Formats: sequence, C-alpha cells, structure tokens
Amino acid sequence: MFNDPGKTAVLFVECQNGLLGEHSVMKALADAAQPRKQTMGRLARGARAAGVLVVHLTYVPVAGNRSSNRNPPLFARLLDKLEDWTADHPAVQPIPEIGAGPDDLILPRHSGFSPTHGTETFKLLRNLGITQVVVAGISLNVALPVVGTEAVDEGFTVIFPGDAVVGTPPEHAESILKYTLPFIGTVVPVDELLSAWGVAA
Repeated sequence: MFNDPGKTAVLFVECQNGLLGEHSVMKALADAAQPRKQTMGRLARGARAAGVLVVHLTYVPVAGNRSSNRNPPLFARLLDKLEDWTADHPAVQPIPEIGAGPDDLILPRHSGFSPTHGTETFKLLRNLGITQVVVAGISLNVALPVVGTEAVDEGFTVIFPGDAVVGTPPEHAESILKYTLPFIGTVVPVDELLSAWGVAA
C-alpha cells in the first residue's frame, strides 16, 4: 500500500524552529524530538527523491498574534511567547533537518487548535491527486491523532511513521503509538516507507 509515491504526501506537522528548534517555546517537546529530527530529515529527503509530495503544516499567527485561539489551555500558556512570530520570522520556518525543498508546499495556518480543520489542506491534496498521507512531526499528544482522524474522514489512507513522530512524556507517546494510532492508520518505521518508495534508507 506504500508504493505509490505519486499519490502520496508526507505532512510534517508543526516541525518549525519555534517548536522544535533551539529556542523552542515548548522545551520538553523539543527535547523529546531531538533524537528523531535526523529521522524526520531522512523521511523528507527520501520522499523528495521518490517523488512524494512534502507538505509543511506550520503555525503562523497574524494580526499581532490576535489570530491565535485563546480557548485551549495550551494556547493560553503560549500566547506571550508567540508575540514576535510573523510570516518571515525564523520561528515559523521548517527546522533545518527537514528543510524546505523547491517543490515542497508550505501551508501555514493562522488560527485553530487543529492543524487541518477548516483549512484548505485536504481540498488541495485531493486536487493534486493525493490519496494517502504520511503524518509525521508533533505531537502525539493532540495534533497527530487529530490530523490522522480528519484525514481518514476526508477519505485519505493514513500512515504514521512511528520513528518520526514525537510526544511527551515518553510513556504517553508510546501509549498513543500502541493504542491509538493503529486504530486510525498504519504505523510503520521510516525505513519501511523508504524501501517501498525505492530509495535508500
């Protein structure tokens, strides 16, 4: 099921400097991601080499950060730390390990707790002929199960690369990987995806 690169997209969820970089506003999550960032990079490079579409779902507040949703407790705790984030701020750019290739799509959202709800993401992917999505990045706590569920409900086949996803604390992340994601999609290691796409691991 993995060997149709032309109909596949890798969605890197919020893998941006302000969240996974050196000056992350969520240090515990950035620390947890540290050992997996190189694997995320291998996934990105392998996808590009195989002709798989790479998509970056980033968070970029606008209107002086007034666009951010204030209802979720997580956002309320982070609001002050997002004040300087604008479209050209380093915090909203993809982390260097993943980078942004010339054919990648960067789809910033300006509000909302879900990375995909109410956005053009799935409509755009469908118009591009994409039928399955590989959901990578952060975090297993909320965003990745949400994106996977919404993608399934939109008719996409969902794959989670188990060694290119991150959550905290580790025991909770492992629980989500074992008991939640397999009910939404297929969980496989990055090397298995790369092999199916015919590129070196």
